[in-house]
Amino acid sequence: MCIVASRNLLTCRVFDAMQTLIDQYQAAIRAAVENKTSLQIQGGGSKHFYGNPAVEQHRALLDMTGYNGIVDYEPTELVITARAGTPLADLEAELDRHGQMLAFEPPHFGAAATLGGCVAAGLSGPRRAAAGSVRDFVLGVRMLDGTGEDLRFGGQVMKNVAGYDVARLMTGALGTLGVLLEVSLKVLPKPAVETTLCLPMDEAAAIEKMNQWAGKPLPVSATCFTDGQLIVRLSGAGPAVRAARAKLGGEEIKDDAVFWRSVREHTHDFFQSDQRLWRLSVKSAAPSSHLPGKQLLEWNGALRWLSFDDGNDAEIVRQIAKDAGGHATLFRADAARAAVFHPLPPALMKIHRALKEKFDPAGIFNLGRLYPGI
Repeated sequence: MCIVASRNLLTCRVFDAMQTLIDQYQAAIRAAVENKTSLQIQGGGSKHFYGNPAVEQHRALLDMTGYNGIVDYEPTELVITARAGTPLADLEAELDRHGQMLAFEPPHFGAAATLGGCVAAGLSGPRRAAAGSVRDFVLGVRMLDGTGEDLRFGGQVMKNVAGYDVARLMTGALGTLGVLLEVSLKVLPKPAVETTLCLPMDEAAAIEKMNQWAGKPLPVSATCFTDGQLIVRLSGAGPAVRAARAKLGGEEIKDDAVFWRSVREHTHDFFQSDQRLWRLSVKSAAPSSHLPGKQLLEWNGALRWLSFDDGNDAEIVRQIAKDAGGHATLFRADAARAAVFHPLPPALMKIHRALKEKFDPAGIFNLGRLYPGI
């Protein structure tokens, strides 16, 4: 009984400490509204480079790293709920102990990466084409809106919703709609077997192969093409992986986890360039753009990284992405000479502005990070 009582006391103390933080966040939000100042919501800061710079004038930092820890995790239900400031590495380590994972394979871009930053940025890694995006795994959120109200949306089960799915709207919003407090995510078992193959070929052949494989019952969990080599990862049950290995051919890569981590975290040689880095989301079967500079393709050809900078690259790259049925994002640059995100059609921009006004009527959260005034 003493052990149980001690645990209950510890739980109560943690709850009280977290509630105190929420009270402080709410007070900061209300003060910002009253004083007409803005708040920069930030966790570990590992993705601070991503997105447009926030409005600098009268800005204060809302640090979320203190609001951390796993709230609820039931491995048999394949659902985990954690606070926004929880280090992503700690979350993944806990899942790994139970043979589970975040299936969208989120990039960290630094040891300080948090769950809140992962969801707010909405970025997915190499497994995205096979498993789904961050948004596909968000079941529910707890958040503070622009008036400081504590709100909950969604839950801990997959279900249909009517109207706006607010839990998923927060994904990729870069903190412009509210302060994420807690997130519930669907998780998946880790595959029993994984192996990675390397096949030499040109870009056109690689695009064709990736799209062919995507239409067949093959256990392909990730693809990457660069420098005349197509790299494909197979994941799943042993017999299925071995059969696909024999069918696809190629040379097996040793230490393949290191390779995929380098692609996910942008430590691969391709990303070590002083030129601006563009992220093109296009139709997977779109032909090669034949742009100058280097390219790295992922997601069966639907994600194309481009290292390119000639002074007029924004207009050129965005037109090419549009012609290929997609859009282009200026993912990383030393100086933002162009807007980061692809311009929105007027109808979509109207929806974005309406959402901003609804959730953040005073315009205090990460203003300008997505688009001017948002």
